[in-house]
Amino acid sequence: MLFIFIFSFDFNFKFLFLTFITMKKNRTLLIIGLFLFVQMGVVRILALFPDFIENYYSNGLYPIISKGFRYVFGWLPFSFGDLMYATLIVIILREIVLLFKRRFRTWKSFAVRTLAIASIVYGAFHLLWGMNYYRLPLHESLGIESEYTTEELVTLTQKLIAKSNALHSQLAANDTIKVTVPLSQSEIFDQTVHGYGALQSQFPTLDYPPKSIKVSLLSYPLSVMGYSGYLNPITNEAQINGLVPNYRHAVISCHEQAHQLGYAKENEANFVGVLASINNENAYFQYAGSIFALRYCFNDVFRRDSELAEELRDQIHPGIFKNYKEASDFWNEMDNPLEPVFKLFYSNYLKANNQPAGIKSYSYMVALLVNYNKSFPSAL
Repeated sequence: MLFIFIFSFDFNFKFLFLTFITMKKNRTLLIIGLFLFVQMGVVRILALFPDFIENYYSNGLYPIISKGFRYVFGWLPFSFGDLMYATLIVIILREIVLLFKRRFRTWKSFAVRTLAIASIVYGAFHLLWGMNYYRLPLHESLGIESEYTTEELVTLTQKLIAKSNALHSQLAANDTIKVTVPLSQSEIFDQTVHGYGALQSQFPTLDYPPKSIKVSLLSYPLSVMGYSGYLNPITNEAQINGLVPNYRHAVISCHEQAHQLGYAKENEANFVGVLASINNENAYFQYAGSIFALRYCFNDVFRRDSELAEELRDQIHPGIFKNYKEASDFWNEMDNPLEPVFKLFYSNYLKANNQPAGIKSYSYMVALLVNYNKSFPSAL
């Protein structure tokens, strides 16, 4: 009897102890989870002061954070961030399976853990990178205009046509052949630093080294979702979709590095990526940047004056259109029923992060190109 009493007492004590620990743990997680709403309020308030964010975060705290993470993860030959995401997905799926196995009896605990994780991720995202969405618009920090005339647009488009044709003639046997880049992925990554270095006299904040750019381990899923690359905001690793046509790799790399340097908005990263490509000493980089900018400008001309656009189209080498078609064919092969869902999700993500036009906000890059060309014509 004494043995039974001692065993029963010991069992009950352990049960009560574990219950107490679980309750305390859940209470801590609940506090962390509820802190999400405090963080959201702080972010919304700070977003009202873009000058403050520009001076004290984007050009103050963030460069230290970014460079530190590039030193920590840049030397790894693989993407640590991709492994982190893959692990997180496995954990989430496991938790969902267990929830169903337990017939939702543990839904309260599941909800508390989920809210706590969301709070931690939200805080890490904004502290480590995301506050850059609320910095000053780039045209303001550069001291250039945000509006432009059709005449100014056509002037830049003609300039880009001449530059793209000249580079195409240099890199292809004749004007009907597409350009194929003979550089390896590692050579492209190494070369990107030179373009940013050449821009520092105009852009003192574009101090890129050390580099942290990798081919994503998730390149096929990225292709299915319709993305050429992404920046991991937690590890600050630039991820490149290694499956896209090779002539695109240079400008994609520079685009993702622009994100690393704190240009969170897609249109601004496009603009900085184009500048870094065109100002690179390597002709393949210059070609990638030039025809990328040309496509945006030409499309804008077409929206304004389709007849004029047709006249300009006849001036562009056929081989350049073959490069465009190469990229188009790749994305057409990757078409799937889920892609519009991913695009809708991403568009809403952009809208939630100070880009109200969503994916359409990419066209702002043309305004930056046109007006920057007026102030620094040698840069383009």
